[in-house]
Amino acid sequence: MFSLSKKIQLPAAESALPGREQAMSVVDQHAVNGHPLLPPFPMGLESIVFGLGCFWGAERRFWQLQGVYSTSVGYSAGYTPNPSYQEVCSGMTGHNEVVLVVFDPQRISLQSLLAVFWEAHDPTQGMRQGNDVGTQYRSGVYTTDANQHQQVLVSAGQYAERLKAAGFNGVTTEVQPLDAFYYAEEYHQQYLHKNPNGYCGLAGTGVRCE
Repeated sequence: MFSLSKKIQLPAAESALPGREQAMSVVDQHAVNGHPLLPPFPMGLESIVFGLGCFWGAERRFWQLQGVYSTSVGYSAGYTPNPSYQEVCSGMTGHNEVVLVVFDPQRISLQSLLAVFWEAHDPTQGMRQGNDVGTQYRSGVYTTDANQHQQVLVSAGQYAERLKAAGFNGVTTEVQPLDAFYYAEEYHQQYLHKNPNGYCGLAGTGVRCE
């Protein structure tokens, strides 16, 4: 049993779990649209990684969007290579539960994706989303190029101002270049499509990103 204080504090790199060399095995087909989960993806597509609480409900938010080619759930922004779900939940890998979103920028803009991200969760809660408490539930955006990174920083600042005007606390979202994306276990992929009555866990602030 891990204490609450440990679950809401990121571990030091030297104390993180060791992990493994072998990646998780996943079926390379999206359960909803049939597109590949694994790269390489078609030319002209871009990708970005979002953390906004439990990744089951987060993934569904994005696969429903026109212009999103593929989504996968996994783990990023930690230390442990190829972690398991149980290891991430222990708080000893440093990872966040995240969604890899592969999209066509000719059909959906990064700004539209960011609007969904901001409005789908409460980015002021630190190491939690609602009743889900732990470092793996923190708000985060993990970018794949410098231009994308700058756009996210601007968007975060603008949304923070809207939240402040509405009486919310400051934004705790971490914005970092993507270091690694480790695919989660097969049963997590498109979980709410396979389990329509499963747990979602997302609740936004009600403040729109306009």
